[in-house]
Amino acid sequence: MELDEAKARELEEQFDSEIRFRPLAPLAGRLVGVLLVALSIFHYYTAGFGLLPEMIHRGIHLSFVLGLVFLVFPFSRRGYDQPAISSLLRPLGISIIDWLLAIGAVVAVLHVPLIPLDDLAFRVGNPTTTDVVLGGLLILVLLEATRRSVGWPLPIIALIFMAYAIYGPSMPGILVHPGASFSQLVDHLYLTTQGIYGIALGVVATYVFHFVLFGVFATRIGLGQLFLDCAAWVAGRFAGGPAKVSIFGSALFGMISGSSVANTVTVGSLTIPAMKRLGYKPHFAAAVEAASSTGGQIMPPIMGAAAFLMIEFLNLPYTTIILAAIVPAFMHFFGVLIQVHFEAKRTGLRGMTAEEMPDLKEAFKRDWPTVIPLVVLLGVLLSGYTPYLAAFWGITLCVLVGLLNPRKRMTFLELFEGLRDGAKYALAVGAAAATVGIIVGVVTLTGVGFKISYIVTSTAAQLAGWFETFIPAALAGPQALTLLFTLIMTGIVCILMGCGIPTTANYIIMATIAAPALGLLGVEPIVAHFFVFYYGVLADITPPVALAAYAAAGMAGADPFKTGNTAFRLGLGKVLVPFVFVFSPSLLLVTSDFSWHAFFVALIGCVVGITCLGAALSGFLLVRTKFWERILLILASVLLIAPEIYSSLLGAALIIPVLVRHVISARRAPVPG
Repeated sequence: MELDEAKARELEEQFDSEIRFRPLAPLAGRLVGVLLVALSIFHYYTAGFGLLPEMIHRGIHLSFVLGLVFLVFPFSRRGYDQPAISSLLRPLGISIIDWLLAIGAVVAVLHVPLIPLDDLAFRVGNPTTTDVVLGGLLILVLLEATRRSVGWPLPIIALIFMAYAIYGPSMPGILVHPGASFSQLVDHLYLTTQGIYGIALGVVATYVFHFVLFGVFATRIGLGQLFLDCAAWVAGRFAGGPAKVSIFGSALFGMISGSSVANTVTVGSLTIPAMKRLGYKPHFAAAVEAASSTGGQIMPPIMGAAAFLMIEFLNLPYTTIILAAIVPAFMHFFGVLIQVHFEAKRTGLRGMTAEEMPDLKEAFKRDWPTVIPLVVLLGVLLSGYTPYLAAFWGITLCVLVGLLNPRKRMTFLELFEGLRDGAKYALAVGAAAATVGIIVGVVTLTGVGFKISYIVTSTAAQLAGWFETFIPAALAGPQALTLLFTLIMTGIVCILMGCGIPTTANYIIMATIAAPALGLLGVEPIVAHFFVFYYGVLADITPPVALAAYAAAGMAGADPFKTGNTAFRLGLGKVLVPFVFVFSPSLLLVTSDFSWHAFFVALIGCVVGITCLGAALSGFLLVRTKFWERILLILASVLLIAPEIYSSLLGAALIIPVLVRHVISARRAPVPG
């Protein structure tokens, strides 16, 4: 039996700290609801009728976000169900301390936007006592708001960076710098657009919020259900049907949802029980859904918040980012699909019967109007207009379809709830983006990003020099080896960072610190940024903090750690793909040296390499694989994605003996099922 909506929501809140809200008393709930709706209406209006000046727009957004975080998120998880001690200490059921923190946050945030620009320009570098006090207050409440909404790791990282800025003269070796006083640090983080009010906050306030709101409304009007029906019709009839429905459904649902956990519980509430009924083990069913759902953050057109940050970091149109993401996103889902297919063939799992399949004609007859908002959003985006204007029209049409669709009409109460929930879901990413502004501000103040890049590339060059004595020059030269080791170290750091902080924050930090290291080795900026983005997303299925995997395990009744390990194995295609588009940039379609010949060579090598890796990890190709065949297939997969033609030919040669044995064996013993 499918999980009901309440159970799915409970699991989403359990494993996604960004929506772990506290229950509110009726009066407080109405007050907070009105404020959340006001925030949504502010962003909706400015998206359609013009943004406010940069500092004012960001200030209004951040004041709402921080003020509401203290009203919506409890001090700790134990604070969920604590009853009011007294109406004096907890007016409206919310602690007086939280009210004071909310008011202090609003005052501290709005101080800077209210300073006239001429006066602000004079005070940068010469902050007043009021500036320092309010700036220090904002840093404190921001760190606390971020801790409540996304956990401890990000605030701790921000504190470490601030300590580095102040104690620079005491740092060892190349990390030493002149240091900054507390007032100088606050001045840089508070009064300029290189700190808290920087690019990260600007992108959330200008782009991300609108698409979160669009995703909420698109789901409410039934577009997500239509996607799931389409996925079942396309993939359900084949071997292991529900697992493939999970993959296709997650890919389609990911087009309107940039959250791995939300994608997992929404699609998984239908697909995980179906997979278990068919015969999949609970941990494998959960892992399939988790691995598929992480692709939601890399699936065009909406992707995750990091995609909008690329617009500002790279100064590229959003259509370019979408185009670059198409092939890598396909490769991720293909990597999961091929392993699921081999698993189904190995165990003889059937597809869905005609009775279990949805009626696609009836589904479109019922829900076809829900496609209109997405089509219009894509049309506006591809016409060259701004992403927030595209989101404005998408939201507008979602509301119109919801109010006018006679088959599934939205009430005005549901409209209010959509505006409320859209703002609520965007609170955590807003607080995290502002905190990441602290880290970025320290990097620009101290220049530590270039120092870290130098350390990484120097270490990679030393490792390359050592390995060069063992590897023939025809397979990999010193430059390729240096780049390879730099990528490996960068990928490991991205995964480790992503284990504790949201993907958006991880991307900003790594784009500031790690991407320049790749740039020093000649990697194009868009390629470097996609690399760190993809590895940051991988953390959602990487133990020990695999949030998407743990959410899926809760739905399947499976062991969380076993689910995380299996999900990581299923997502290993995503580990290979970033290396492919670094060594073969044509795979991203938009690089400066793009050529169709290089694109198809990289595409074929990637598809064959991921297939070999899937066969090795699943233990099945045409028949069950032997141990020596698995070793050959893993080596072939690595060689096939390498940039040199010799390595690709060697990889292809390694596959031949495996294929010969499998073809002969398959003819003698047909595959069961």
